Amino acid sequence: MHNKIEAIQTKFRNDINSVVTQQDLESVRITYLGRQGILTDLMTELKSMSADDKRVFGPICNQLKVEFQDLYLATQTVLYEKEAALLAKKSALFDVSISKPGQLSGSLHPYTYITQEIQDIFISMGFSIADGPELETDFHNFGALNIPSDHPARSESDTFWLPDLQRLLRTHTSTVQVRTMKNNTPPIAIVCPGRALRNEATDASHDFMFMQIEGLFIDKDVSVANLLAVIKEFLDKLFGKSLKLRVRPGFFPFVEPGLEVDAECPFCTTGCSTCKGTRWIELMGAGLVHPNVLQECGIDPTIYSGFAFGSGLTRLAMLKYHITDIRLLHSGKIEFLEQF
Repeated sequence: MHNKIEAIQTKFRNDINSVVTQQDLESVRITYLGRQGILTDLMTELKSMSADDKRVFGPICNQLKVEFQDLYLATQTVLYEKEAALLAKKSALFDVSISKPGQLSGSLHPYTYITQEIQDIFISMGFSIADGPELETDFHNFGALNIPSDHPARSESDTFWLPDLQRLLRTHTSTVQVRTMKNNTPPIAIVCPGRALRNEATDASHDFMFMQIEGLFIDKDVSVANLLAVIKEFLDKLFGKSLKLRVRPGFFPFVEPGLEVDAECPFCTTGCSTCKGTRWIELMGAGLVHPNVLQECGIDPTIYSGFAFGSGLTRLAMLKYHITDIRLLHSGKIEFLEQF
Protein backbone atom coordinates (compact mmCIF):
# COMPACT_ATOMS: atom_id res chain seq x y z
CA MET A 1 0.00 0.00 0.00
CA HIS A 2 2.89 2.33 0.80
CA ASN A 3 4.32 1.82 -2.69
CA LYS A 4 0.95 2.50 -4.31
CA ILE A 5 0.47 5.77 -2.41
CA GLU A 6 4.00 6.93 -3.25
CA ALA A 7 3.41 6.14 -6.94
CA ILE A 8 0.15 8.15 -6.96
CA GLN A 9 1.87 11.05 -5.20
CA THR A 10 4.78 11.08 -7.66
CA LYS A 11 2.47 10.84 -10.68
CA PHE A 12 0.28 13.70 -9.39
CA ARG A 13 3.27 16.00 -8.85
CA ASN A 14 4.57 15.29 -12.35
CA ASP A 15 1.16 15.89 -13.91
CA ILE A 16 0.48 19.15 -12.10
CA ASN A 17 3.97 20.49 -12.83
CA SER A 18 3.35 19.97 -16.55
CA VAL A 19 0.13 21.98 -16.52
CA VAL A 20 0.13 24.99 -18.93
CA THR A 21 -3.49 26.13 -19.15
CA GLN A 22 -6.56 26.21 -16.95
CA GLN A 23 -8.01 23.44 -19.11
CA ASP A 24 -4.96 21.24 -18.33
CA LEU A 25 -5.35 21.95 -14.61
CA GLU A 26 -9.04 21.06 -14.67
CA SER A 27 -8.21 17.75 -16.33
CA VAL A 28 -5.70 16.92 -13.53
CA ARG A 29 -8.27 17.85 -10.86
CA ILE A 30 -10.89 15.53 -12.32
CA THR A 31 -8.35 12.68 -12.64
CA TYR A 32 -7.18 12.85 -9.01
CA LEU A 33 -9.77 14.78 -6.99
CA GLY A 34 -12.96 14.11 -8.95
CA ARG A 35 -15.86 11.97 -7.72
CA GLN A 36 -14.53 9.05 -9.70
CA GLY A 37 -10.88 10.09 -9.38
CA ILE A 38 -7.85 8.21 -8.08
CA LEU A 39 -8.14 9.55 -4.51
CA THR A 40 -11.80 8.53 -4.35
CA ASP A 41 -10.83 4.99 -5.38
CA LEU A 42 -8.08 5.00 -2.74
CA MET A 43 -10.54 6.01 0.00
CA THR A 44 -12.96 3.31 -1.13
CA GLU A 45 -10.17 0.72 -0.92
CA LEU A 46 -9.36 1.94 2.60
CA LYS A 47 -12.85 0.96 3.80
CA SER A 48 -12.16 -2.73 3.15
CA MET A 49 -8.94 -2.78 5.23
CA SER A 50 -8.60 -4.04 8.78
CA ALA A 51 -8.88 -1.66 11.69
CA ASP A 52 -5.12 -1.67 12.22
CA ASP A 53 -4.42 -0.84 8.55
CA LYS A 54 -7.02 1.92 8.63
CA ARG A 55 -5.23 3.50 11.57
CA VAL A 56 -1.98 3.44 9.58
CA PHE A 57 -3.10 4.39 6.08
CA GLY A 58 -6.14 6.60 6.90
CA PRO A 59 -4.07 9.62 8.02
CA ILE A 60 -1.68 9.09 5.09
CA CYS A 61 -4.55 9.21 2.56
CA ASN A 62 -6.07 12.31 4.18
CA GLN A 63 -2.68 14.06 4.16
CA LEU A 64 -2.31 13.11 0.48
CA LYS A 65 -5.70 14.63 -0.31
CA VAL A 66 -4.79 17.88 1.47
CA GLU A 67 -1.48 18.03 -0.42
CA PHE A 68 -3.24 17.50 -3.76
CA GLN A 69 -5.80 20.25 -3.02
CA ASP A 70 -3.09 22.73 -1.92
CA LEU A 71 -1.03 22.07 -5.05
CA TYR A 72 -4.12 22.43 -7.21
CA LEU A 73 -5.03 25.83 -5.70
CA ALA A 74 -1.44 27.08 -5.85
CA THR A 75 -1.13 26.10 -9.51
CA GLN A 76 -4.48 27.71 -10.28
CA THR A 77 -3.28 31.00 -8.75
CA VAL A 78 -0.07 30.92 -10.78
CA LEU A 79 -1.99 30.37 -14.01
CA TYR A 80 -4.38 33.25 -13.25
CA GLU A 81 -1.43 35.57 -12.61
CA LYS A 82 0.22 34.56 -15.89
CA GLU A 83 -2.98 35.19 -17.83
CA ALA A 84 -3.46 38.60 -16.17
CA ALA A 85 0.13 39.59 -16.97
CA LEU A 86 -0.31 38.56 -20.61
CA LEU A 87 -3.54 40.54 -20.89
CA ALA A 88 -1.89 43.60 -19.34
CA LYS A 89 0.96 43.32 -21.82
CA LYS A 90 -1.46 43.21 -24.75
CA SER A 91 -3.42 46.16 -23.36
CA ALA A 92 -0.23 48.19 -23.05
CA LEU A 93 0.21 47.92 -26.81
CA PHE A 94 -3.08 49.79 -27.35
CA ASP A 95 -3.11 53.53 -26.75
CA VAL A 96 -6.63 54.44 -25.68
CA SER A 97 -5.90 58.14 -26.29
CA ILE A 98 -5.45 57.63 -30.04
CA SER A 99 -8.31 59.03 -32.14
CA LYS A 100 -10.33 56.41 -33.94
CA PRO A 101 -9.87 56.10 -37.71
CA GLY A 102 -12.01 58.35 -39.86
CA GLN A 103 -15.32 56.89 -40.96
CA LEU A 104 -16.82 57.54 -44.38
CA SER A 105 -20.40 58.67 -43.84
CA GLY A 106 -23.07 59.36 -46.40
CA SER A 107 -24.97 62.59 -46.96
CA LEU A 108 -27.93 63.86 -48.92
CA HIS A 109 -27.67 64.87 -52.58
CA PRO A 110 -27.74 68.62 -53.33
CA TYR A 111 -31.10 68.12 -55.06
CA THR A 112 -32.51 66.64 -51.86
CA TYR A 113 -31.13 69.46 -49.71
CA ILE A 114 -32.55 72.26 -51.86
CA THR A 115 -35.86 70.46 -52.49
CA GLN A 116 -36.43 70.03 -48.76
CA GLU A 117 -35.55 73.66 -48.09
CA ILE A 118 -37.85 74.94 -50.85
CA GLN A 119 -40.70 72.73 -49.68
CA ASP A 120 -40.31 74.03 -46.13
CA ILE A 121 -40.43 77.63 -47.39
CA PHE A 122 -43.65 77.13 -49.35
CA ILE A 123 -45.28 75.05 -46.63
CA SER A 124 -44.66 77.98 -44.26
CA MET A 125 -46.56 80.14 -46.80
CA GLY A 126 -49.58 77.81 -46.86
CA PHE A 127 -48.77 75.77 -49.97
CA SER A 128 -49.03 71.99 -50.28
CA ILE A 129 -46.62 69.65 -52.08
CA ALA A 130 -48.00 67.87 -55.16
CA ASP A 131 -46.55 65.12 -57.32
CA GLY A 132 -47.43 63.28 -60.51
CA PRO A 133 -46.19 60.69 -63.04
CA GLU A 134 -43.19 61.30 -65.27
CA LEU A 135 -44.78 59.31 -68.11
CA GLU A 136 -47.53 61.57 -69.40
CA THR A 137 -50.15 62.04 -72.11
CA ASP A 138 -50.25 64.71 -74.78
CA PHE A 139 -53.24 66.30 -73.06
CA HIS A 140 -51.58 66.80 -69.67
CA ASN A 141 -48.23 67.90 -71.10
CA PHE A 142 -49.43 70.07 -74.00
CA GLY A 143 -53.16 70.15 -74.75
CA ALA A 144 -54.46 71.36 -71.39
CA LEU A 145 -51.73 74.00 -71.23
CA ASN A 146 -52.91 75.90 -74.31
CA ILE A 147 -49.95 74.66 -76.37
CA PRO A 148 -51.10 74.40 -80.01
CA SER A 149 -50.65 71.24 -82.07
CA ASP A 150 -48.04 72.90 -84.31
CA HIS A 151 -45.88 74.16 -81.43
CA PRO A 152 -42.19 73.17 -81.91
CA ALA A 153 -42.03 71.75 -78.36
CA ARG A 154 -44.20 68.86 -79.55
CA SER A 155 -41.62 67.69 -82.10
CA GLU A 156 -39.48 64.59 -81.56
CA SER A 157 -36.40 66.80 -81.68
CA ASP A 158 -37.48 68.44 -78.40
CA THR A 159 -39.54 65.76 -76.63
CA PHE A 160 -39.01 62.09 -75.78
CA TRP A 161 -42.07 60.36 -77.27
CA LEU A 162 -42.88 56.69 -76.81
CA PRO A 163 -43.22 54.62 -80.02
CA ASP A 164 -47.03 54.91 -79.93
CA LEU A 165 -46.68 58.73 -80.09
CA GLN A 166 -49.48 58.98 -77.52
CA ARG A 167 -47.30 59.10 -74.42
CA LEU A 168 -44.16 61.03 -73.61
CA LEU A 169 -41.69 61.81 -70.84
CA ARG A 170 -42.96 65.03 -69.31
CA THR A 171 -41.07 68.12 -70.42
CA HIS A 172 -42.10 70.14 -67.35
CA THR A 173 -43.85 69.62 -64.02
CA SER A 174 -46.78 71.73 -65.23
CA THR A 175 -48.48 68.37 -65.81
CA VAL A 176 -48.89 68.14 -62.03
CA GLN A 177 -50.69 71.49 -62.05
CA VAL A 178 -53.14 70.19 -64.67
CA ARG A 179 -53.88 67.03 -62.70
CA THR A 180 -54.34 69.02 -59.49
CA MET A 181 -56.77 71.50 -61.09
CA LYS A 182 -58.82 68.70 -62.67
CA ASN A 183 -59.11 66.79 -59.38
CA ASN A 184 -59.62 69.66 -56.93
CA THR A 185 -61.77 72.72 -56.54
CA PRO A 186 -60.30 76.16 -55.72
CA PRO A 187 -58.74 77.55 -53.66
CA ILE A 188 -55.60 75.68 -54.73
CA ALA A 189 -52.05 76.42 -53.54
CA ILE A 190 -49.40 73.88 -54.53
CA VAL A 191 -45.76 73.56 -55.47
CA CYS A 192 -44.59 70.59 -57.50
CA PRO A 193 -40.89 69.75 -57.52
CA GLY A 194 -39.80 66.98 -59.84
CA ARG A 195 -37.84 65.72 -62.79
CA ALA A 196 -38.38 66.84 -66.38
CA LEU A 197 -36.79 65.48 -69.56
CA ARG A 198 -36.16 67.13 -72.90
CA ASN A 199 -34.44 65.88 -76.02
CA GLU A 200 -31.45 68.19 -76.11
CA ALA A 201 -27.65 67.97 -76.14
CA THR A 202 -25.73 68.16 -72.88
CA ASP A 203 -23.05 70.66 -71.94
CA ALA A 204 -21.88 72.49 -68.80
CA SER A 205 -25.21 74.33 -68.46
CA HIS A 206 -27.69 71.99 -70.19
CA ASP A 207 -28.73 68.37 -69.72
CA PHE A 208 -31.49 66.19 -71.13
CA MET A 209 -32.75 65.67 -67.58
CA PHE A 210 -33.22 68.47 -65.08
CA MET A 211 -35.18 69.23 -61.91
CA GLN A 212 -37.97 71.80 -61.80
CA ILE A 213 -40.03 73.49 -59.14
CA GLU A 214 -43.38 74.96 -60.18
CA GLY A 215 -46.06 76.69 -58.20
CA LEU A 216 -49.77 77.27 -58.72
CA PHE A 217 -52.27 79.40 -56.85
CA ILE A 218 -55.97 79.54 -57.83
CA ASP A 219 -58.59 81.62 -56.05
CA LYS A 220 -60.83 84.61 -56.62
CA ASP A 221 -59.33 88.00 -57.51
CA VAL A 222 -55.72 86.83 -57.82
CA SER A 223 -53.36 89.47 -59.25
CA VAL A 224 -49.79 89.94 -60.45
CA ALA A 225 -49.08 91.70 -57.15
CA ASN A 226 -49.90 88.45 -55.32
CA LEU A 227 -47.59 86.54 -57.66
CA LEU A 228 -44.62 88.86 -57.16
CA ALA A 229 -45.11 88.94 -53.39
CA VAL A 230 -44.93 85.14 -53.22
CA ILE A 231 -41.88 84.96 -55.51
CA LYS A 232 -40.00 87.61 -53.53
CA GLU A 233 -40.75 85.93 -50.20
CA PHE A 234 -39.55 82.62 -51.60
CA LEU A 235 -36.28 83.96 -53.04
CA ASP A 236 -35.49 86.06 -49.96
CA LYS A 237 -35.79 82.99 -47.72
CA LEU A 238 -33.91 80.71 -50.10
CA PHE A 239 -30.87 82.98 -50.45
CA GLY A 240 -31.04 84.42 -46.94
CA LYS A 241 -31.27 88.09 -47.90
CA SER A 242 -33.72 90.61 -49.31
CA LEU A 243 -33.40 90.62 -53.10
CA LYS A 244 -34.72 93.13 -55.61
CA LEU A 245 -36.79 91.71 -58.46
CA ARG A 246 -36.87 92.78 -62.07
CA VAL A 247 -39.87 91.81 -64.18
CA ARG A 248 -39.80 91.63 -67.98
CA PRO A 249 -42.58 90.65 -70.38
CA GLY A 250 -42.38 87.07 -71.61
CA PHE A 251 -44.47 84.63 -73.59
CA PHE A 252 -45.69 81.28 -72.32
CA PRO A 253 -48.84 79.73 -73.85
CA PHE A 254 -50.29 78.78 -70.47
CA VAL A 255 -50.16 82.24 -68.80
CA GLU A 256 -51.41 85.70 -69.75
CA PRO A 257 -49.70 88.01 -69.12
CA GLY A 258 -46.42 86.14 -69.16
CA LEU A 259 -43.48 87.41 -67.14
CA GLU A 260 -39.74 86.76 -66.92
CA VAL A 261 -38.57 87.28 -63.35
CA ASP A 262 -34.97 88.27 -62.63
CA ALA A 263 -33.43 88.74 -59.19
CA GLU A 264 -30.45 90.83 -58.27
CA CYS A 265 -27.35 88.67 -57.89
CA PRO A 266 -27.21 87.40 -54.29
CA PHE A 267 -23.40 87.11 -54.47
CA CYS A 268 -22.26 90.55 -55.62
CA THR A 269 -23.14 94.23 -55.99
CA THR A 270 -20.93 95.18 -58.92
CA GLY A 271 -21.02 92.10 -61.15
CA CYS A 272 -19.42 88.65 -60.95
CA SER A 273 -19.01 85.44 -62.95
CA THR A 274 -22.31 84.11 -61.62
CA CYS A 275 -24.36 86.99 -63.03
CA LYS A 276 -21.91 87.48 -65.93
CA GLY A 277 -21.29 91.06 -64.86
CA THR A 278 -24.94 92.15 -65.21
CA ARG A 279 -25.85 92.10 -61.48
CA TRP A 280 -29.08 90.28 -62.44
CA ILE A 281 -29.89 86.57 -62.69
CA GLU A 282 -32.78 85.19 -64.70
CA LEU A 283 -34.56 82.81 -62.34
CA MET A 284 -38.05 81.93 -63.47
CA GLY A 285 -40.97 82.32 -65.79
CA ALA A 286 -44.35 83.24 -64.37
CA GLY A 287 -47.71 84.83 -65.08
CA LEU A 288 -51.44 84.67 -64.51
CA VAL A 289 -52.97 81.35 -65.52
CA HIS A 290 -54.48 81.59 -69.00
CA PRO A 291 -58.31 81.37 -69.03
CA ASN A 292 -58.10 78.56 -71.61
CA VAL A 293 -56.04 76.47 -69.17
CA LEU A 294 -58.57 77.02 -66.39
CA GLN A 295 -61.39 76.02 -68.72
CA GLU A 296 -59.59 72.87 -69.92
CA CYS A 297 -59.19 71.83 -66.28
CA GLY A 298 -62.85 72.40 -65.39
CA ILE A 299 -62.46 75.72 -63.55
CA ASP A 300 -64.67 78.68 -64.48
CA PRO A 301 -62.33 81.55 -65.53
CA THR A 302 -65.12 84.09 -64.96
CA ILE A 303 -65.07 83.25 -61.25
CA TYR A 304 -61.50 82.18 -60.55
CA SER A 305 -58.08 83.39 -61.54
CA GLY A 306 -54.62 82.37 -60.51
CA PHE A 307 -50.91 82.60 -61.01
CA ALA A 308 -48.24 80.07 -61.88
CA PHE A 309 -44.47 80.17 -61.80
CA GLY A 310 -41.66 77.80 -62.55
CA SER A 311 -37.93 77.64 -62.10
CA GLY A 312 -35.24 75.11 -62.71
CA LEU A 313 -34.45 73.39 -59.44
CA THR A 314 -31.14 72.52 -61.05
CA ARG A 315 -30.41 76.20 -61.68
CA LEU A 316 -31.34 77.16 -58.13
CA ALA A 317 -29.08 74.42 -56.74
CA MET A 318 -26.19 75.54 -58.95
CA LEU A 319 -26.63 79.13 -57.77
CA LYS A 320 -27.07 78.36 -54.08
CA TYR A 321 -24.17 75.90 -53.89
CA HIS A 322 -21.91 77.58 -56.50
CA ILE A 323 -21.86 74.55 -58.82
CA THR A 324 -20.25 75.42 -62.15
CA ASP A 325 -21.13 72.35 -64.23
CA ILE A 326 -24.65 70.90 -64.34
CA ARG A 327 -23.26 67.47 -65.21
CA LEU A 328 -21.72 67.16 -61.74
CA LEU A 329 -25.21 66.90 -60.25
CA HIS A 330 -25.84 63.67 -62.16
CA SER A 331 -22.30 62.28 -62.18
CA GLY A 332 -22.41 60.39 -58.88
CA LYS A 333 -18.79 61.40 -58.21
CA ILE A 334 -17.87 60.88 -54.57
CA GLU A 335 -15.40 63.78 -54.51
CA PHE A 336 -18.25 66.11 -55.55
CA LEU A 337 -20.92 64.70 -53.24
CA GLU A 338 -18.56 64.77 -50.23
CA GLN A 339 -18.80 68.57 -50.30
CA PHE A 340 -22.42 68.43 -49.10
